[in-house]
Formats: sequence, C-alpha cells, structure tokens
Amino acid sequence: MIFRARQFEFRFPRPALVMGIVNVTPDSFSDGGKFLDADAAVAHALKLVEEGAEILDIGGESTRPHAEPVSEAEELRRVIPVIEQLACKTQAPLSIDTMKPAVARAALGAGASIVNDVAANRDDGKMWQVVAEFQAGYICMHAQGSPATMQKNPVYQHVVREVGEFFAERLEKLIAAGVSAEQIVLDPGIGFGKTREHNLSLLAGLRRFTNLSRPLLLGVSRKSFIGKLTGAAVENRLPASLACATLAVAAGTSIVRTHDVAATVQAVRMTEAILQHANVD
Repeated sequence: MIFRARQFEFRFPRPALVMGIVNVTPDSFSDGGKFLDADAAVAHALKLVEEGAEILDIGGESTRPHAEPVSEAEELRRVIPVIEQLACKTQAPLSIDTMKPAVARAALGAGASIVNDVAANRDDGKMWQVVAEFQAGYICMHAQGSPATMQKNPVYQHVVREVGEFFAERLEKLIAAGVSAEQIVLDPGIGFGKTREHNLSLLAGLRRFTNLSRPLLLGVSRKSFIGKLTGAAVENRLPASLACATLAVAAGTSIVRTHDVAATVQAVRMTEAILQHANVD
C-alpha cells in the first residue's frame, strides 16, 4: 500500500508515522495561543521534528466543538508564513489543516504537500480539484455536521458501519474528481460529531477500516472524550492518549496525529517491537 503526497512517497507496511500538531490559533482547545506568532510556531514545529515527527500538520482555524469560524484572509495570514519558513527548514512533509479550498491552494503553493480536510463530508468538489491539481496527499476525515454543530446530539444506528460506508462513498467521489487512491488517507474523526460511546466504538472497531486498502490516521490527542471518561484536565490526558495510540497501531493504523510527539513515538515504537514478536513462539 502506497501513500503519495506530491514528491513524498510512503510504502506500507512500515513503522507508523507520527504527525505533529502545530496550531497557529488563539483558541484551539489544548494549546491555543501558544504558537500564534509565526516564529514561535516554526520553532515548535522544528522541535517536534527533532522529537520524531515525520509529518507536520499546520492549522490556522480551530476545529474544536463550537469554534468560531475564521475568515479566509485571517487563516492565510496565520499559516502561510509558517509553511513558507518550514518548507525551507525541514524535509518533513507539511500538511495544511483547513476546510477552505483557497487556503489549501495557497498552502500547497507555499510548500505544503498534504491537505487535512475535516470537512471531507462536503458536497462540492472544489477542495478535491485543488488536491488533484497539485497531486497532494488528502486526509479524508469523517464528521457529522460542522465544528459549530457537530456535538448537538449526534446520532448513528451503527457508527462503525456508517463511517465505513462514508469512506467507501468518499473514495469513489474522490477518484471521480481526479484524486488517485494513492493520495488518500482515511480518518474516522474521533470527536467530530460523536458521543463518548461513539468514539469508544470507533476505537474498538478500527481494524474494520483497514479493508479499504488505504492508510488509516487516528487523532485522539488530549480530546474531550478522554476528559469525560477519566475526569482528567486537558494537560493531564497524555496517558489515555497514548493508550489509544498504541491500541490503534496494533489494529493497523498507519498515522498517529498528536501534540505529544516524543512520548507518542516511544509508545508506538515499543508497541511495534512487541507486535513483531507476537508469532515468534
């Protein structure tokens, strides 16, 4: 299985990729405001690479529940200087975390290689046209609703089956829009239009999504369902985040998106080392 993102190519099976989060926002739920300055964001991103991040995910608009939308101009002002600097300072692929086709186009022009689209449930194909044009990687994330509405009573008959059906339908649409299957990564969208029970069901059923022959990405780092389950504050959710990451890798997940790169790399590599010995005896 191959994942292509412009000049980058990843062949699976291989050790899971760890994607470091770089939020250039004042209001992200975990680290909002810490890296709003471009130089601070770049320094943080380079530190994540030193810690083992193989992909950097740069976002200029918070997608936490009930987040206020950001204008296209403001989002561009936040992320483009960061991407331009990082493109000159690291060989790591850069991902733009955006819902806006114009921001994706500008970010790809500035040196990004992947579009992380939390609005992959969109009806129009403008974003996919941009991805096809640049031959960029595309993270297709499942969500019910939008960040403003997604936690208003999300309902599923069978969440694992319905997310799987969404992936199959999106793959068809993306390929019809000119995006190669090798450009696509699937993300079940933990916390995006799901209750705590929905999130737990998806985590337990991750292996079901590997039959689509595309890399699977999981983003659970510090998310609110962990707090609801454990009572832990945002800054104290690393142990539970690592538990989810290691179980996900054991289930066949290829990319783990995280704020805590060093700890996640260590946990994932230990998990992989154990799995290599699972059938030795």
